[in-house]
Amino acid sequence: MNPALIIARKRDGHTLTAEEIAGFVGGFARGEVPDYQMAAMAMAIYLQGMEPGETAALTECMLRSGTTLGWTEGGPPKVDKHSTGGVGDKVSLVLAPLLVCCGLQVPMISGRGLGATGGTLDKLESIPGFRTDLSIDEIRDITERVGCVITGATADIAPADKRLYALRDVTATVASIPLITASIMSKKLAENLDSLVLDVKFGSGAFMKSIDQARELARSLVDTGKRMGVKTAALLTDMNQPLGRMAGNAVEVDESVATLSGNGPEDLTQLTLALGRELLLLTGHTTTAENAEQLLTDHIASGRALEKFREMVAAQGGNLDAPRPIVPASDCTAPRSGFVASIDTEKLGLAVIELGGGRRVMTDKIDHSVGLEMQARIGDQVRRGAPLVRIFARLGGVARVHELLRDAIIISDKLPASLQLIAERVT
Repeated sequence: MNPALIIARKRDGHTLTAEEIAGFVGGFARGEVPDYQMAAMAMAIYLQGMEPGETAALTECMLRSGTTLGWTEGGPPKVDKHSTGGVGDKVSLVLAPLLVCCGLQVPMISGRGLGATGGTLDKLESIPGFRTDLSIDEIRDITERVGCVITGATADIAPADKRLYALRDVTATVASIPLITASIMSKKLAENLDSLVLDVKFGSGAFMKSIDQARELARSLVDTGKRMGVKTAALLTDMNQPLGRMAGNAVEVDESVATLSGNGPEDLTQLTLALGRELLLLTGHTTTAENAEQLLTDHIASGRALEKFREMVAAQGGNLDAPRPIVPASDCTAPRSGFVASIDTEKLGLAVIELGGGRRVMTDKIDHSVGLEMQARIGDQVRRGAPLVRIFARLGGVARVHELLRDAIIISDKLPASLQLIAERVT
């Protein structure tokens, strides 16, 4: 294998064979292909794109560079959900235990927040004692014993992807759909799943700003999953305003518990049920969407889903009943009367970072006690001086946040068009 020749072929727009991709990525994983050549390949892929078969081959190479989870034969179907990220997205905390109540198992390997998007692991670590650094053996044990686990990736899972992601970050090639696909799917497929549902977000608070970009990514993810033998579907969902009312860490855990108790915000509940329906249909556990939704809502109403979440938290060392401190709140108010016309959701995520609830760089420490609570949504009519956002902040940390929030929320005299939370289904 000649790495320079393979890079040149990709740079010139040729379709690489599975053997060429395997040789190149395998060499990178073994340390035989240096970082500068992998960076050059990433740039060639960024500029030229990849055919679906190339993307699947790249994903498989990333997957095979590390360990995949193994399961006891004859156990319940293994399923998972992946979100491309947004502000206030705490669906994983609600969906995982809910699916277990329906007879599925969920070995969820999740991530941390970086930039405006919050991280599932950061939210869960606001629960005293909760561990997100489980070993492969612990992931297997808790999944098969409790039914679900939410933890970080071990060093053994898709190590080539971890190295490549660091290069993409410094070479401005993060926004490549084939590279995004291979990164997401190599980690999810390492869970050895039967079915996977993807929540691909678009809008001001999402990585993909337009629905066309989100659709392209969703098709790439779904195609790759199916090529690798996993039943896969995706929903395109709106992130032009936060999901639910809370954005932060401890405040989002509280909202997740409320949702599992049947008292959650309408949009969070709607999206959780929609993603759950997809997995119940993909696995054949139900044959109609109506039956799937009834099953899910019954497990919320009975309290079983909340108890399963409590059991998962305990299995990972946490205590759901221990206090989760939240700092005092103050309000950001409307500067004028009118309708909430638009929200720059990314700025709300940056406001959480400004409070200390997110990271500018991966080494930043998280303050789990801070956050935001939305008091108004797009289309709501507000009066001057009415609360728009409640800010949970430490003393002295509010002034800059007020500025970000007032820039983010536009009030107009005209009622805006309504938003549709779930825009499309991609299969």
